Amino acid sequence: MKRRLPIGIQDFVSIREDGFLYVDKTARIHELLTGSGRVFFLSRPRRFGKSILCSTLGALFKGRRELFTGLAIDSLEWNWKKYPLIRIDLNTGNYNEGPEVLTLTLRNILANAASDAGLSLRGELLTDQFSNLIMDMSRSSGEKVVVIFDEYDKPLLNTIDNPELHKKIRNALKSFYSVLKSFDEYLKFVFLTGVTKFAQVSVFSGLNNLKDISLDPRYNDLCGITQEELERDFAEEIRQIVQDKGLEKQTYLDELKRFYNGYRFSKNSLTVYNPFGLLNHFDNSGSFESYWYATGTPTFLIKLIEDQKIDILKLEHESVMTGDFHKFNSNTMEAVPILYQTGYLTIVDYNDEWQEFTLDYPNEEVRASFAQSLINLYINAPGDDVRALAVTLPKALQKGDIDAAMNALIPFFAAIPYDLTLKNEKYYQTVVHLVFRMMGLYCRSEVRIAAGRIDTLVETKNFVYCFEFKLNGTADEALAQIDSKEYLLPWQGNGKKLFKVGVAFDFDKRNIGGWKAR
Repeated sequence: MKRRLPIGIQDFVSIREDGFLYVDKTARIHELLTGSGRVFFLSRPRRFGKSILCSTLGALFKGRRELFTGLAIDSLEWNWKKYPLIRIDLNTGNYNEGPEVLTLTLRNILANAASDAGLSLRGELLTDQFSNLIMDMSRSSGEKVVVIFDEYDKPLLNTIDNPELHKKIRNALKSFYSVLKSFDEYLKFVFLTGVTKFAQVSVFSGLNNLKDISLDPRYNDLCGITQEELERDFAEEIRQIVQDKGLEKQTYLDELKRFYNGYRFSKNSLTVYNPFGLLNHFDNSGSFESYWYATGTPTFLIKLIEDQKIDILKLEHESVMTGDFHKFNSNTMEAVPILYQTGYLTIVDYNDEWQEFTLDYPNEEVRASFAQSLINLYINAPGDDVRALAVTLPKALQKGDIDAAMNALIPFFAAIPYDLTLKNEKYYQTVVHLVFRMMGLYCRSEVRIAAGRIDTLVETKNFVYCFEFKLNGTADEALAQIDSKEYLLPWQGNGKKLFKVGVAFDFDKRNIGGWKAR
C-alpha cells in the first residue's frame, strides 16, 4: 500500500492529522524564529512549499504542540504560547477582474480572522479595518499579533501584462502593507512569501526592520527537499521503484537528481529538489515527467525574453550581481533576475570577490521544457514534427548516425515563417541548440576553449559531436574551421568517439543546405 503523499495539500494541520508524509523543516524554522529579527520576507518559485511553511508557522504560533509530536522542534526550547494570528493567503482570487476583487478578498480574510478571535471588524476603509484588527487582537489577548502573508505578490503577477490594472492593484497593496510599519508595536512576528520583490510596494521600502532571507545561506533549504531528506524520508518509495523497475539504486538516484534537483538559493552550494515534482514522480510510480513545469506556462517571461532580445544561448551560465536580484520594478523588469526568482534559472556558482552569481537551468525538467516553450519564438513547428523528432533525433545521435539526425532536423527549419528576417547564423544555431535541449540531450553552445569558441557541442554516452555552422557558406568551410582551431583537442582521449560536423544553412531555402561529418 502506497504511503499518503501530500500532493496539492498545503495545510500543515491536515497533513499531520490525516497521516500524510511530512518532510520535517521545524529545526530550520526554529532557527529562524529564535534568531535576530521578527519581520521576514522569503522569495521562492511557485509550488515550492511556501504555503506549507506559512501553515506550519501558523500552527506553531497557535500553540498546537500536539501536531509537532516527533518533529525536531518538539525537543527544542520553544514557548508553546498561543498568539493572535492573521494569515493572509492571496493564492486565490481572479485579480484580473479588477482591484475590487483584491479588496473583497482581503476584507473577507480579515473578517474571518476577526471572527476566529471573537471580534468584529471596525472601520470603513480596508486599511482601517486591518490596523484596528491588529490593535483589537493584541489588546483582547494581551499578546502581540502574528501576521503571515502567503504569496503577497500573486495579484501583481496576475496583472503584470495589464499595466493600468497592475498599477491600481499595486497602489491598493501599497496602502494595505503600509499598516505593518505604522503598527509595529503590536506585532510579534511578520512573515511574507512571494515569488518576486516588487520595488514599488511599500512593505519593502517602508519596513526598515524587514529581513530578506531569500539569499541567506542559513535558510536555503527552508523550502525544497535536500538530497539527505530525499533518501531518508522517501526511502520506501525509492526502494519500491528500484525493485519494480529492476534498477540499480544509485543509477536511479542519479537520474532523480539530474531531472528534479539543482535549485540553489544562496552562496552555499547546497541544492534542493522541487517538492511538487518529486511528490508527483513518486505518486506516478517513478515516471519522469515535467510535473512542475506543466503547472504554469511562463507566458510573460517568454515575452520579456523576446522584448529584451535576450540571447537564449547566454541564458546558460548568465552572470548577475547581488544587487540585480532586488531590481523588481514592474515598469522596467529585467528578464534574467525574474527567471531566477520564478525558478527557470538558478544559482550554479558564486564569485565572492565580485559578489557575482552565475545562473543556469536547475535541472533537466526545466531545461528541456523551457526549450520547448522558447522554440516557439523561432519556429512554429507542428506537434507531429516535434513528436517524430523526439523519437528520431536522440536515437540517431546515440548511435552515431549523423545523417539520420540532420535529416530529422529539416522539418523544423521548414516551419520558419517566410517573412522572418534572418541576419546571421546565430538564429539557426539557437534553433539547433533549443531542439537538442528540448530532446533532453546534453548540449552546450558558445563553448569557450583556448583556441576559440565552439558553436555547439553535444555529448552522449559514447560520442562527442562538435558542430560548426555557416550561413551561406559551405560544410567544408565549417569543417576546416574545426580542424584549424583544433576544437576537439580537449576531448581527445576521453574514451568517446569524436565527430566533427560542418553544417551549411541556405538563407534562400531557410533550411539546412548541407552537412558533412568525419
